[in-house]
Amino acid sequence: MTPDHIALVQESFQKVATIADQAAEIFYKHLFALDPQLKSLFRADMPAQGRKLMQMIGIVVNGLTTPETIIPAVKELGRRHVDYGVRPRDYETVGQALMLTLEQGLGADFTPPVKEAWTATFELLSGVMQRAASSTQEAA
Repeated sequence: MTPDHIALVQESFQKVATIADQAAEIFYKHLFALDPQLKSLFRADMPAQGRKLMQMIGIVVNGLTTPETIIPAVKELGRRHVDYGVRPRDYETVGQALMLTLEQGLGADFTPPVKEAWTATFELLSGVMQRAASSTQEAA
């Protein structure tokens, strides 16, 4: 990730944050359309789950300039997702749902550079989560 990527992600997320509840709803709609089996992983109140999702994304996005402050939490999130039943292939589906959500939520502001920045961010963070999840599974 470059400093330009970080700036684009942070700037574009500010726009998405203004429609946080709607963005979360759009995300889960896309996620379950891409893989209906993932719906079984979510037993909680979906509006509350959406708020948690947007809050976590906000924390991570704001911490991109100081990754050492967020990487431990991202690793822990990856380890917890093992217990939730998340499989390695689910990360790709989540990435697709995220990009579709950003495209819909940002409209014309979802430019190729913004998409590239979000893709780099997601690849970095999902990689950290998956490595942490894998080390948890190997230790078990």
